[in-house]
Parts: sequence; C-alpha cells; structure tokens
Amino acid sequence: MPDTLASPFRPCAVIPVYNHEHALPVVVESLRQSHLPCLLVDDGSAAACAAVIDSLAEQDGVQLLRLAHNQGKGGAVMAGLREAARQGFSHALQVDADGQHDLGNLEDFLEIAREQPQALVCGYPQYDDSVPRGRLYGRYATHVWVWINTLSLSIRDSMCGFRVYPLASTIALIDSEHIGRRMDFDSDILVRLFWRQQPMRWLPVRVHYPLDGVSHFQLWRDNWLISKMHARLFFGMLWRAPTLLWHRLRR
Repeated sequence: MPDTLASPFRPCAVIPVYNHEHALPVVVESLRQSHLPCLLVDDGSAAACAAVIDSLAEQDGVQLLRLAHNQGKGGAVMAGLREAARQGFSHALQVDADGQHDLGNLEDFLEIAREQPQALVCGYPQYDDSVPRGRLYGRYATHVWVWINTLSLSIRDSMCGFRVYPLASTIALIDSEHIGRRMDFDSDILVRLFWRQQPMRWLPVRVHYPLDGVSHFQLWRDNWLISKMHARLFFGMLWRAPTLLWHRLRR
C-alpha cells in the first residue's frame, strides 16, 4: 500500500567557513531574516574568525560544527551535509561565507525545492563588474569539460556553490563515491549527481566578488586538483556513455 504521507520539507543552510570573519555575520543575518536555520562549518579557521563564529553560534537558529583540521571547501560542505541529515533536515542550502551570493531570491530556490523535493536546485551566476576577468574566462574550460563528461549541455554552471541539495540522494552519493574535497567539489558532485539521473532545476543568482576581498583559491594547487577531477570524470564518462546517450535520447 503506497505511503500517502509526504516527507516534511525541513531545510537549513550549510555554510563552510574558513577565515571570512568580516563577511560571515552579514550572510548569517540575511539567512536568519529568512527564518532559515544555519549550520556553520568551521574548517580550521584562525582564532579571530573562530571567535566570530562562536559569537554567531550563540544566536537562535545558528549551530556550529567545528572541524579539527582544515579539510577544504568540499570536505567542509560534506561534513555539514551529513550533520544536517543527522539532525533530520530534508534539504540543505549550500552558500559561501564570503558574501558573494545575493540572497534576494532565496525564497524562489526554497519554493522550488518545496514543490519538487527530489530536485537539486542550482544557481547559475549573474556577475556584476566586480568579477575578476581571469576567473570569469577560466570558468569556460570547466564548462566545456563538464559538457563533455555529461554528454549534455544541461548543466548551466557547475562551479557556483549556491544550491539546495535534497539530502537523502546527496548523502547516498557522497557515502559511496570519492568526491573532491577542495575547490574541485562543486563540479565533481554535480557531474556525479547528473550521472545518477538527479533532477535539476536552475535559477539565476547575482554574484559579487567578494564582500571581504578574501579568496582561498590557490592557483596551482586548485587548478591541478580540478584538472585531475576532469580527467577522472572523463574516464568515468566513457563506460557510462551508452547509458548517458540512451537517457538523452529518451528525453
């Protein structure tokens, strides 16, 4: 007999934090204004930022998960997603701590997640003049590789870390696959969810670089990790290609 009771929609925000003490309070306050519970994941921040995080965690609706050592953006997000699921949340908004994402249309993201609870609701960036041109143009290399590794153009932007994850399917993936733990995370997990036929919805999000002027992107290390990720995904795509093409033809 089918279960007629729908699972409750219970979202939260997961914010990986690494030394963004100036921008973080603005992000948290905006989320609290939307009545969205916040889980701050302290990814080994320095003492000044840790003190700010501790202060924010004393507010209603704000919790803290402190990692003993820096694990990278992806490692922090995955730890936060697991903790959110453990606490019974159904969905988690991933949002950066540096204030680059405009939260003005947050309700649109949450409404789609509420109406389509199996869907991953992804933001694609609408940049203003603050975006560094080198980073903007450099994103196109990843766009092309993602299109190759999915045999599809349907992923509009895999690098924007503003998305609402359905936790059940996302945790099932990260518990069974090796996912990049640093700046390779955002693209890696999106491609792998696509391979699993995860429904995705796309909404624009305005992006300003960044509120506190701090970027933790390390040119040589992170580009090397991203290049390895694309190569790994390419070989994973090859043996999945017949299935990917079959699903594409059926759409």
